[in-house]
Formats: sequence, structure tokens, C-alpha cells
Amino acid sequence: MKKIILLGYMGCGKSTIAKLLANSTSFSYLDLDEIIEKNENASVKNIFSEKGEIYFRKLEHQILEKLINNQESFILSLGGGTPCYSNNHEFLKSSNVISIYLKASVETLYDRLLYSNSERPLIANKNPEEMKEFIAKNLFDRSYYYNQAQFKISVDGKSSEEIISEIETILA
Repeated sequence: MKKIILLGYMGCGKSTIAKLLANSTSFSYLDLDEIIEKNENASVKNIFSEKGEIYFRKLEHQILEKLINNQESFILSLGGGTPCYSNNHEFLKSSNVISIYLKASVETLYDRLLYSNSERPLIANKNPEEMKEFIAKNLFDRSYYYNQAQFKISVDGKSSEEIISEIETILA
């Protein structure tokens, strides 16, 4: 059973592309953050603030491991930090996984995140200048893990349809 995993920095389009891809394939759509929120009956933001990032990352790892080891096929959108903790990047190399890094530039990410930052725990309290600097540094720190993906697609300046088409070419 194949698992198609989309990864990348917050704002790169993982959830949007995963939903659209699920609509054009026979695979079901899963979002790791949504699964965590459902299991905890709390938002990611609240889990971070009430129980801390370490608790969240342990839970994230446990749920990801169960998903990778089950027999279902699906398209999974990871959280932006998922590959960077608990050796989760090793799951990207599993024989039943097709992992795709949706790579976006700092400028693209900044433009997309500027008006939705209150929903994102890591950037919620940053002004625009701090946010851009944070994205640049954080993206650099995470790039090693993101680049463990089997495939990389640049999303800068591309429509959702163009990105889906590139993914379908990979899957063909």
C-alpha cells in the first residue's frame, strides 16, 4: 500500500495540494495536524500553549508511525516541523512511501503567512520583519530534513493545477 506524503514549510500548500490530489486520485486525504487535533480535542495552537512543544512532537511521532505502518493507502499532509523531530524524516524513505517536498522560497512563504500568522503558533507573536527573519532561519534549519524527501517540487509562482500535474507525473 502506497502512502503519498507531502512535506514542507508552513504555508507551502501541503494541505491544499493534498486535498486536490486526493480528489483526482483514488487515495484518501489525511492531515497529520487535523488527526492530532481530533485525538486531543484541541487545536495545535492550544496543545503547544497548554502542554508544550515536546508533548506535541511525541504525539506527532506516535501518530505518524501508526499511519506509516498501517495497511491503507492515502495522501498525507505533514505539519511543517514533522520531518525535523524524532527521526520522522526516516519515514520518508520507507518502501511504501512516496515523499514529496513542496519547496517554497522565503518570499513566497512570507507573502502567504503574513496575514494568517495568528493561527500559527511559531510565528503568532512576530511583527512582519521578525516573521520574515524567523522564516528564513527556520527554513534553513529544516532544509536538511525536507531534502530527505524522494522528490522536490518548487511551488513558487505555480498554480495548484501545475503542482498537481507535476505530482501526477511523479506518480505515473
